[in-house]
Amino acid sequence: MDKAKDFYRKYLHNSLCFCAVWAFALNMIIETLARKGTGGLEFLISSPVVFLYNSLVIFATLSVALPFRRRIFFIVVISCLWLAIGITNGVILMERMTPFTVKDLSAVTDAATMLTNYFTMGQLIGIAAGIVIGVAALIILWIKAPKKPKGSINIKRTLATLVLIIACTFISTFGLVKINVLATFFGNLAYAYSDYGVPYCFINTWLNTGIQRPHGYSEEAVKSIFSEEQFGKDGTMKLTQTDVDEDYPNILFLQLESFTDPELFNNIELSEDAIPYFRSLMESCSSGSLTVPACGAGTANTEFEVMTGISVKFFGPGEYPFKSILKEKTAESIAYDLKSMGFGTHAIHNHRALFYNRNQVFKNIGYDTFTSVEYMSDVSKTPKNWAKDENLVSQITDALNATEERDYIYTISVQGHGKYPAEQVIKNPAITVTDAPNEEMKWKYEYYVNQLHEMDQFIKDLTETLEAFDEPVVLVMYGDHIPALDVTEDAYDAKDLYQTQYVIWSNFDMEKEDMDLATYQLSSEVFDRLGIHTGTTVKYHQSADWSSPDYLTNLKMIAYDILYGDYYLYGGENPFEPTDMKMGVKKIKIDKVVSIGGKYYIKGENFTEYSKVTLNGETLSTIYLGPNLLGLLENVDPADAPDMKVSQIDKSSKEIVSTTE
Repeated sequence: MDKAKDFYRKYLHNSLCFCAVWAFALNMIIETLARKGTGGLEFLISSPVVFLYNSLVIFATLSVALPFRRRIFFIVVISCLWLAIGITNGVILMERMTPFTVKDLSAVTDAATMLTNYFTMGQLIGIAAGIVIGVAALIILWIKAPKKPKGSINIKRTLATLVLIIACTFISTFGLVKINVLATFFGNLAYAYSDYGVPYCFINTWLNTGIQRPHGYSEEAVKSIFSEEQFGKDGTMKLTQTDVDEDYPNILFLQLESFTDPELFNNIELSEDAIPYFRSLMESCSSGSLTVPACGAGTANTEFEVMTGISVKFFGPGEYPFKSILKEKTAESIAYDLKSMGFGTHAIHNHRALFYNRNQVFKNIGYDTFTSVEYMSDVSKTPKNWAKDENLVSQITDALNATEERDYIYTISVQGHGKYPAEQVIKNPAITVTDAPNEEMKWKYEYYVNQLHEMDQFIKDLTETLEAFDEPVVLVMYGDHIPALDVTEDAYDAKDLYQTQYVIWSNFDMEKEDMDLATYQLSSEVFDRLGIHTGTTVKYHQSADWSSPDYLTNLKMIAYDILYGDYYLYGGENPFEPTDMKMGVKKIKIDKVVSIGGKYYIKGENFTEYSKVTLNGETLSTIYLGPNLLGLLENVDPADAPDMKVSQIDKSSKEIVSTTE
């Protein structure tokens, strides 16, 4: 204890100086974790002003501890928070290419469900143990750490110093933004963290959310974007219900997880083409490069752009509209647009319904049904426990057959998802990596390209099935982002790391027309080729000059009006009501409950491995015996048998997704 006190008197007596030096050191650690190797030192040398500014930001937060008698404790706590941000960012960048943001904290429950896909059980135990030890250490520190004697702190002078430090931080921020050393708009989040530093960017993802009110926003300004002919008879963009769906084909979108052309990776060589069928479609059908909003992760933002025609760059950096605004309110989407034309609207995803709040959000953007993995039986899995895409063929055909009208189906695949193992897990791969930078990368790429190869076969099976379908079908296929393989621009032969590829296939003749698109333009372009001109953003993209400097400015104005503004385009109020969305297209039902040998069995239809018997909202221990039979593994009062229901349960959270009526 005496030694600790001596150390305190000798080195920590001048807390302000210590905080300044320690802030510099913390920033060096954080930036090094973000950049690997000697990246922190390189950042200091190449961008000294930005590095010192970020040190000032950390210094300002550490200074908050100065007015407290237990300032050592609070300095340690604040330091731990910064180190946690730096370490988390470093770990995340090892698994994906998008850095850590405050918005990721809103997805922490989703992330927890995937921990076993990324970490071994030993690693998870180590992480848990580290957290427990850290909390225990803080408790001990609170008890044992030295504290200032009563009356030893000049509160007025300390608070004045704190205010001065914070004021200097704000002045520095505005000044550096003014002279373009810092930026408030991040076109590329990964590049922004690299250019402007982790502390500044991380705080920005906290303070900068939603779509900011555009300069000059007014009813006149919004409506002037469109011509008079584009508005309805009432002078608004409200959708008019019609029944013209049979004039058009069924419209299917297939968003392929981490799917891109592996030949674009110039740092590896393969034994043969991993995607021969998709490549043949690129040559025979309309295709091109697709600029997506995500890199290595962020599936939900790609589907947001395709579904709404709105760029996520208008939102705060790192924001997921599925996690924010679309949880709270309805918004126009291509589902609502096509629904107004008489289409049935369906979403399919071979992963959890609760992931990215899709079970809530899809109601708010116009879907009639949503089939998630909880409504799929006998799902085959990859070695990393992701559902294989081959299961989706039957799900798509079930959705097509579920209605009399034409259908719009948005399918989100999951097979290509990381983490990609650094050791060999596929013993007899169809595709081998014959050359790679190192052994670890060889196995990661080999696992990835073999998932692509199976996804390519799934695409072939799907198109062959749709070819024989007795209604016209258009199928739009594309990758949601490149894989999280620590890819650098010089190793990827595309314009940048935000490029994947798309193909527009049909079971009827369509003229091949190749062009490069952004995801927020994709739906409108497909609709234009089909003669569909319904929808606010659809009309805008189809009539606007994409090369105009006002193109994105006007799109942002439209997005603000229909998501955050005064709904001028709709006559002053949001016209969209949440849909009565059904989970799954096949009804799960109980035919009868039977008792055999004192055990209960539930006979019915369309059960899956996620089906559990429930009684008065309580989940009972259940075994899945087949799509028509469940077994109850616990004793219940025979009088309760008529009240038993079957619920689909999210295996990670144990939350009930839906229950038989």
